[in-house]
Amino acid sequence: MADRLFTSDELALDPLDLATVLLGSVLECDGPDGTVAAKLTEVEAYRGEDDPASHCYRGRTPRNQVMWGPAGHLYVYFVYGMHFCANVVGREDGEPGAVLVRAAEIVDGVELARRRRKAARRDEQLAQGPARLTSALGIGPQHNGVDLTSAASPVRLRHAEPAAVIRTGPRVGVAAAMDLPWRFWADGAPSVSAYRRGGKVRARPPKVS
Repeated sequence: MADRLFTSDELALDPLDLATVLLGSVLECDGPDGTVAAKLTEVEAYRGEDDPASHCYRGRTPRNQVMWGPAGHLYVYFVYGMHFCANVVGREDGEPGAVLVRAAEIVDGVELARRRRKAARRDEQLAQGPARLTSALGIGPQHNGVDLTSAASPVRLRHAEPAAVIRTGPRVGVAAAMDLPWRFWADGAPSVSAYRRGGKVRARPPKVS
């Protein structure tokens, strides 16, 4: 299904470069009830102290500590008092930056993902959005800081067939730097989430490039 695990050196990239590398890769998570794996179809890049939308914009805190490296670790945070979001950390150790995994196609453990995401009407909706993705894979706060490059880790990131065509556009729902085209998605992937700006929803992401 998927090739070898990524190494930390392969992931120690500027988030804008890491975002394109991640599209098509496979994120897998072990849980007490089984393993679910998903091919990434949509991601968003967040830099550090030069990115007003980044959790690291105002410096290092206990919450964003993982985002400062080393590369290849998983940064998990709680949002809106109800959801978890997962990010792949990049850049060199001590330089903050990460890529939010926004959407994916479940490629293994579909039945388990369906049980976790009973509200999904179609399989392409199982991991369509960052909170749905973590729910389908079973990623939670216990996974914050795990090493995605280790075979012994409960969450791992594997090489797979890269996305053939990548589109870019503005990030979703951010309150700052709204127009930066730092969201990346696999062209034509049905699991890509809807674009939201200022609370308004467009049917599909705009094709910027």
